[in-house]
Amino acid sequence: MHFTLDRSAKTPLYKQIAAYIENGISTGNFSPDMPLPSERHLAKELQVNRSTVVAAYDELQSIGIVERKKGSGTHISTDIWGISDKRIPNWGRYVEDGSFLPNLPLVQKIRTETQNNEMINMASGELAADLFPAEQFYSIFKEKPFTEHLGYDHPQGNVRLRETISNHLYAYKGISIDAESILITSGAQQALHLIVQCLLKPGDAVAIEDPSYAYSLLLFKSAGLRPFLLKSSKNGIDPDDIVELHKKHRIRMVFINPDFQNPTGVQMPLSRRERILEISSEYGIPVVEDDPYSITAFDGNVAASLKRMDDNGNVLYISSLSKIVASGLRIGWIVGPKKVIQRLADAKQQIDFGHSIFPQWVANEFIGSPQFDEHIHKIRKQLEVRRKQLSKALIHFLGDQAEFLEPDGGIHLWCKLKDPVDEFQLLDESLKRGVAFVPGSIFGESKGFVRFTYGRSTPTDIWEGISRFSKALQHLRGK
Repeated sequence: MHFTLDRSAKTPLYKQIAAYIENGISTGNFSPDMPLPSERHLAKELQVNRSTVVAAYDELQSIGIVERKKGSGTHISTDIWGISDKRIPNWGRYVEDGSFLPNLPLVQKIRTETQNNEMINMASGELAADLFPAEQFYSIFKEKPFTEHLGYDHPQGNVRLRETISNHLYAYKGISIDAESILITSGAQQALHLIVQCLLKPGDAVAIEDPSYAYSLLLFKSAGLRPFLLKSSKNGIDPDDIVELHKKHRIRMVFINPDFQNPTGVQMPLSRRERILEISSEYGIPVVEDDPYSITAFDGNVAASLKRMDDNGNVLYISSLSKIVASGLRIGWIVGPKKVIQRLADAKQQIDFGHSIFPQWVANEFIGSPQFDEHIHKIRKQLEVRRKQLSKALIHFLGDQAEFLEPDGGIHLWCKLKDPVDEFQLLDESLKRGVAFVPGSIFGESKGFVRFTYGRSTPTDIWEGISRFSKALQHLRGK
């Protein structure tokens, strides 16, 4: 047998065996008139457990390639080609072989479990339903009929919305930019995907914060990039770490979230922002600034973004309405040099022929109205109330078992457990008790952390959620 298992590969051994046999059948190396190698023979030949070979044959049997008969061994299926000479695709293998990677199993589990309406959801990074501007939207629909053209819109997004966002960025964040330098996207997530797919190539090195939301995204790995970590502290990353990484790996792009960072909630000082821009200009490294939270600053003082201070066009700025208005509206945007925006717009047009006009119309009407400013004041106040409630609950139920920094904006709180337990067992136990959070390892290499989202739950649910969490924690420590 001229076949060797690759024991260093991520593909399980039984799948390698199944693929070898399937290929042998399709190429005629295995005769349909003779039984296939026995489980015992294959196991001895390949030096694996017999159960591994059994699993391989089970997979082939499940897709109709082989038949297994007690006493006579395993044979190529007599109906492998079907009555019309057609084979059933091995969809399982197609699903696994795609270049676009699936979410981590733990992330999938959290999303599945949080669909339960009885679950107190302190995991999902969004606003609670009572913080959505539902009444304001209703008044827009009632007072102003929708009369927009329902065909394809401009590849960069509706021009009126881009002009409104341009005014919004100047009024709230001091960013002076024209509509031609803006691309409307389906939230910030699509913006990140477009940047990665269009501006980088397989093998490129990128720098991301640790911990960070970017760490949880498999889009870098799907694109064949090499992500390197920038350790973060209470003041964010040390900019000079970018220089060290660049010298070793030739960093092509840096991804950072300077304001109320996800998951830590920290805000980067002005001096570090200025240093990042200096490094970007010195080495010609583009910076992607993800800014979903700065406008939520509880005191109303929005810090100077990197884009606001960017005199050279080195920063690609991403923001959205997902964390400040409604996640389901799916309105985000990228600000950058016009040639970059045109490139990204071309890619977006290939993917979805441009953004839907209806949510763009709603967003334009709302952002451009006095109701938007009223809404922002409301969520700043309400988020501060919820953050205070979460802090009180953690102190009350966990005491000196945990430590955390209180963010001054955003929707997340990063909590360190002083005597860590297995965070995956803790999640399982918490889910059983009806509360969800995100284990810290999803966001980086540090152990013993959890992220609680206070923007998604009411104050009452926050108190009850931490009560349930503490009981799950004590249960595991008791064991």
